[in-house]
Amino acid sequence: MGFTTHIIVTAVLLGLIAQPSSAENDLIPSMERVYHICPDRPLEPEWMQQIPLREAYQRVLVQDIYRAQSMESIVATGECACAIRFPAWDEAVTTFYDNYADAERWEMLDASDTYNRRANDLRPEAKAICEAAGNW
Repeated sequence: MGFTTHIIVTAVLLGLIAQPSSAENDLIPSMERVYHICPDRPLEPEWMQQIPLREAYQRVLVQDIYRAQSMESIVATGECACAIRFPAWDEAVTTFYDNYADAERWEMLDASDTYNRRANDLRPEAKAICEAAGNW
């Protein structure tokens, strides 16, 4: 193989290596979440995403309230439609503002723990309902 041919072959091989295949393109992470189950779930309220890092426990509390309320609704209704599993954030936000907005950090952390335990206790039953509905 001549020098020119060697350069051409090398360039072609480098071109193939530098271009990710379509399968590799699917593996490139993105900041956008794509859900396979209930892809049209409501987004967190904007204000929650703007909470400063030092006060992130407030966001976590609202998320924990949301999760517990979701599990409670699934178990109470025996259904797992997407609107039940991933409801609007309004009820969780209202619960937060009505009960915890003026609370101390330790009180919010304690409340988070309580909501987490409640959600975790209900999770097996909710999971069985949602698996039967194809939404887990």
